[in-house]
Amino acid sequence: MQRVMVVDDSRMQRKILSSQLARAGYSVTEAGSAEEALVLAEADPPDLVISDWMMPGMSGIEFCQALRALVKENYVYFILLTSKTESAEIARGLDGGADDFLTKPVSGDELRARIAAGERILGMERELTDKNRLLSSTLGELQTLYDSVDRDLMEAKKLQQSLVRERHRDFGKAEVSLLLRPSGHVGGDLVGFFPINARRVGFFSIDVSGHGITSALMTARLAGYLSGNSPEQNIALELTEFGIYDARPPEELAEQFNRVVVQEMQTESYFTMAYADVDLISGRVVMVQAGHPHPAIQRADGRVEYLGCGGLPIGLVEPASWESFEAQLEPGDRLFLMSDGITEAEDADGAQLGEEGLTRLMTTCRDLSGAAFLESLVWHLSDYAGAEFGDDVSGVFFEFHGSKENNG
Repeated sequence: MQRVMVVDDSRMQRKILSSQLARAGYSVTEAGSAEEALVLAEADPPDLVISDWMMPGMSGIEFCQALRALVKENYVYFILLTSKTESAEIARGLDGGADDFLTKPVSGDELRARIAAGERILGMERELTDKNRLLSSTLGELQTLYDSVDRDLMEAKKLQQSLVRERHRDFGKAEVSLLLRPSGHVGGDLVGFFPINARRVGFFSIDVSGHGITSALMTARLAGYLSGNSPEQNIALELTEFGIYDARPPEELAEQFNRVVVQEMQTESYFTMAYADVDLISGRVVMVQAGHPHPAIQRADGRVEYLGCGGLPIGLVEPASWESFEAQLEPGDRLFLMSDGITEAEDADGAQLGEEGLTRLMTTCRDLSGAAFLESLVWHLSDYAGAEFGDDVSGVFFEFHGSKENNG
């Protein structure tokens, strides 16, 4: 039942209106002045108000403005009773906050019609308020959920970064530095290395398709397959007849990975990879490229060469095969395995960096080594592509110093 407050300094006028409203089924409260009405409204706000315009003390418009300031939680539909018919006066009343007008003397049919119109407005307002309240509650729940997911992603980022525990190692005759920078909280790139034996090391650069949590979970699993701490679990290694571990040929590693992804993981994800088996003494490198950007060798004199012939990504089809290729590093040469987040970085016009652009960056950074080289390269890449990278950026940077005999 709608609650209607009738405010008029004329007792007779109040009784007439109240009787008509009560017969129509409304709950009616009366007040003889605006000041009395405000006290009643503060204790029990009405749904609708019918107020005389001209009253001693506070006028109907002043009462309307005071009521709006007092009752803020629910909207009160306000009808002014007036003998005024001039459009300028009516406009002044609307500007003062009134919703409708009734001209004295008031007919019962018009009163009921105006009240019914007010009820429709209030119904829509209540419905809108309820929907806004539900929306606010839902947004609050979503924000809580988002905050929870964001915290989980921050922890996931820490865990993913921990997959690359060692970012730099000096082998004496050579050194390696790793770069891993996800474009979001977590990414699908993975870089690393593991010892094969006393003189050989395996290096890998992997880029899982897609972004986000699914790709990050895939990299975590792949990291377990290339662990340097557990040679028995590292599929790049195999136990020889002499009871020691040796490296599979790179092309066989790609094939083995392909079988694992297609048969065991049974996932729609696939990945690209560049893998290098490097002899720390001789500088001989045997590599495989599986859909990854071409490995780059920067010679001691600054020239940059790109190796490989592409190859299929891993996990797309079975059976599939790859071919390995070799390179010879001389003292002062550097090998760089990088993800396409570097070569496919775009400038403001959408132009990709490409191998030509990467050559420029490597030439610019040629006097730097180790982590300083990678930091400078990323800085120049950021300058090219803007502050935010659209894809994960990663790489393995291997510097060959050679044996003392070679250096001598």
